[in-house]
Amino acid sequence: MDIGKLGVWFFLDTLSSNDGAAFLQRLEKLGYPAMWLPEAVGREPFANLGWLLARTERIVLATGIANIWARDAMTMAAAQKTLAEASGGRFLLGIGVSHAPLVQGVRGHDYRKPLSYMRAYLEAMQRAPFLAVGPAEPPPTVIAAIRPRSLALAAEMTQGSHTYFVPPEHTTRARRILGPDKWLCVAQAVVLEEDPARARAAARQYMKTYVPALPNYTDNLRDLGYGDADFANGCSDRLVDDIVAWGGEQRIVDRFKAHLDAGASHVCFLPLRADGIPMADDRALEAFAPPKLGL
Repeated sequence: MDIGKLGVWFFLDTLSSNDGAAFLQRLEKLGYPAMWLPEAVGREPFANLGWLLARTERIVLATGIANIWARDAMTMAAAQKTLAEASGGRFLLGIGVSHAPLVQGVRGHDYRKPLSYMRAYLEAMQRAPFLAVGPAEPPPTVIAAIRPRSLALAAEMTQGSHTYFVPPEHTTRARRILGPDKWLCVAQAVVLEEDPARARAAARQYMKTYVPALPNYTDNLRDLGYGDADFANGCSDRLVDDIVAWGGEQRIVDRFKAHLDAGASHVCFLPLRADGIPMADDRALEAFAPPKLGL
């Protein structure tokens, strides 16, 4: 599987299923090799990806991420192999432990010891029976890992890690833990807007979902040297600028390259709109098409 160096990460739940398929077809024409779709409280990802894979030809579709509390390990492994076989190897499974507010507060599960649960889950996936026609090659799995022990587990048991809400400094640390050969797929939010006030307002609207509401991200940022002052009042300018790349095209491309230089094997960017409308910014998709950038 070749997911290239630059892909797209975005929610498509604001689009109809037909419009979502048209969006993916457009990404194919622009030359994007991969698209990452999350799981939260919208569409069921595997049903949605089956629809989208059947309506595209070349692009790799990935879960970024599928929640391991939403289905048991045997079901996850079966879904992975089903989509990989049906698509001719165009499905990449990204899984994660999600966050306590979503797992306990929304789904009603017990979030104790998520790392131990992930290890046991991966072991169960490996031994799960699958008696249907399978894919030609074993399909890859990455896990959402940003903390050291999770990254070590990704290196030990999977193809690598999918990181999210991190600056390039974290990418350097993650590569050191993963080792030289594992995949390191880094999500990077972008706002193609040169006015600082307008760009940061859009960035803060995006960031409020994650910090300080989700401790996994907040604790990771603390390890990187950010503190309470950075998390207060919609986040400091320093944190906003480190998490969301904004400005003109070259400034955003420089952030992609900063992750790649720090050890990322793949960067998937979130094309946020400067006006805050929860749709992908078409200008960014055009500007950062991999063939145009030589990536």
